[in-house]
Amino acid sequence: MRSVWEITARRHAAAGLGVLVLGAALPACSSSDGPKSAPPPKSTGAPQDSATPTPATHPFTGGTKGLGNPVLAVKIENTSPALPQSGVSAADIVYVEQVEGGETRLMAVFSSKLPKKVGPVRSARISDLHILPQFGRPAFAFSGVQSKMKKYIRKAPVYDISQESAGGAYFRSSDRRIPYNLYADPKNLLKRAPKAAKPRDIGFRFGEAPEGGEPTKSFTARWPAARMGFTWSAKQKRWLASWGGRPDRAAEGGLLGGKTVVVQYAKTTRSKFHDFLGSYTPLIHTTGTGRAVVLRDGKAYDAKWSRPSESKGTTYTTADGKPMNFAPGQVWVVLVNDGKPYTP
Repeated sequence: MRSVWEITARRHAAAGLGVLVLGAALPACSSSDGPKSAPPPKSTGAPQDSATPTPATHPFTGGTKGLGNPVLAVKIENTSPALPQSGVSAADIVYVEQVEGGETRLMAVFSSKLPKKVGPVRSARISDLHILPQFGRPAFAFSGVQSKMKKYIRKAPVYDISQESAGGAYFRSSDRRIPYNLYADPKNLLKRAPKAAKPRDIGFRFGEAPEGGEPTKSFTARWPAARMGFTWSAKQKRWLASWGGRPDRAAEGGLLGGKTVVVQYAKTTRSKFHDFLGSYTPLIHTTGTGRAVVLRDGKAYDAKWSRPSESKGTTYTTADGKPMNFAPGQVWVVLVNDGKPYTP
């Protein structure tokens, strides 16, 4: 399975540019080293988009369902003991983020529809609080956070519906061991956040595919201790996901994957937070500008991303500056480090 930059190697070689492998290894460190994580925007205490009119199409999917439904974000485990995951196939957007030890964790964003259950639910990370402000003030479900991060959760523009705050919406499964057996009922979660933000423009554009693009069958995104693959299925007209070289199955049946996959290169640095093993928590910088590769309809497009501030959405353009339209349906945003290439 080839990486995105293997796919585009020929065009970059002609320009004298090197080809990077997706992802990058990040060195171990102590909490006193390197850049510190900036605090997320403070909450206003009221829904930020209460006056926003209902859009004609859903800004997360380009569809017509659930236009006025609230926004719910859920942190979901993405390691072997958690598979197969529940509810991810129903998400509008699936973010893949690097966490401690070079592993990844998902943040699934729901609005147009809700699954019956979602999980395994895991703890939040500081990068989540920098991604979520573009949604207004959404409901945010997670199992908990380390004590040093609680003040950031309180200040963030989210409705905290963690296990600690909304315990009745969570339950344990007898089929798995702790901590991989915590699940939640999304409808019950949203009852605890009745003023959660409605969907609004976060920069996505849906429509006909732009001209160009490199015909692509598959690619692999890599992090220091994880890899995810996406293979184009002409039959299903979407990208089917794999994890660690194995098909990434949904607990409800079938394979996970999206109509559009955005591989977004974002600077990743160490934050001031650590897990209980002493591994630092990465901070993913999702504001500013950078490069991306957008996969849709069996093609890979070189693209650019731009997000001027944390309260604004992320826009994507083609290499020649035109809007990079997504295919209507589920979108995966795969955040990889835009630093030194990672070689497994």
